[in-house]
Amino acid sequence: MTLLALLHAEHVDEALDWRRWLLRAVAGDPSDLQIMYGVAGERRLTEFELPWLPGYEDSAPVRVGNAASEQLQIDVYGEVMDALYQARSHGLAKEPHAWALQKTLLGYLTRAWPEPDEGIWEIRGKRRHFVHSKVMAWVAFDRAVRTVEEQGLDGPVDEWRRVRDAIHAEVCERGFDEELGSFVQSYESKDLDASLLMLPLVGFLPASDPRIRGTIEAIEADLLQDGLVLRYRTHHEGVDGLPAGEGVFLPCSFWLVDCYELVGRHDEAHALFDRLAGLANDLGLLTEEYDPVAQRLLGNFPQAFTHLALVNSAFNVLPHLPSPMHRRGAHSR
Repeated sequence: MTLLALLHAEHVDEALDWRRWLLRAVAGDPSDLQIMYGVAGERRLTEFELPWLPGYEDSAPVRVGNAASEQLQIDVYGEVMDALYQARSHGLAKEPHAWALQKTLLGYLTRAWPEPDEGIWEIRGKRRHFVHSKVMAWVAFDRAVRTVEEQGLDGPVDEWRRVRDAIHAEVCERGFDEELGSFVQSYESKDLDASLLMLPLVGFLPASDPRIRGTIEAIEADLLQDGLVLRYRTHHEGVDGLPAGEGVFLPCSFWLVDCYELVGRHDEAHALFDRLAGLANDLGLLTEEYDPVAQRLLGNFPQAFTHLALVNSAFNVLPHLPSPMHRRGAHSR
């Protein structure tokens, strides 16, 4: 996600550095790809709690490490494939070893995508068939097909098309609820999830599709709090290892900006973008969440995820800047 934001601003050298690191980190074994690493590249991020510490304003538990480093998050493979596809579109030289690694990742994903996972929100409960995870698996194969068709690299493109189409069909059948008129968080669920706002942004379906419009409207009806977006409704404790209830999630609110722009609700997109940018502190920094009642910033600070979403939304709402939506395949304007 960082790489995509940098590429939109024409920082291609960072993509080259990251690709070199990825080749070393994975070393040809796709099961070695973790969803996070330490700041010095550490793989081992064993999590433990420090119960004698109260935490900032009693925000226990205080943890060291992160158990999510050992999770299966299928969406990461889509992000990696998309980032490298975009990097080549921005002029990054083709490199045989990097493409060989991508093909290896796709071989693993062919087996892994039908499995449930912990998803983008790193749940600590039972694995589920998250719709966002499946869609990002679709992105991985879609970008692989495009790499062959548009960038001239080799690969079993017919097989990749078959898998891509199978994922698309399954998500549309099992991930869409006719009664709600919306895609849902996971298969056989009635719950909504703000990650569903990514569907038109990655090009899974055009914003003009009634299923996408229905999803946006359902999220507005169920997940908006004072005009800002919750990740999902925390009905049960323990899903993410924390008590039920949290603030609105600022990256998701920027995704709603992008969706407003795609469906032609330009005034609302600009108004929401201005409001979100206005939440920054005196240093121009934003957190992970915001409490609309107490009117204060919450959560991880500063939060890169939020700033990346801001950068991408800025490109989308400002007409003199190239929209990254086109570069991610959302041909729906």
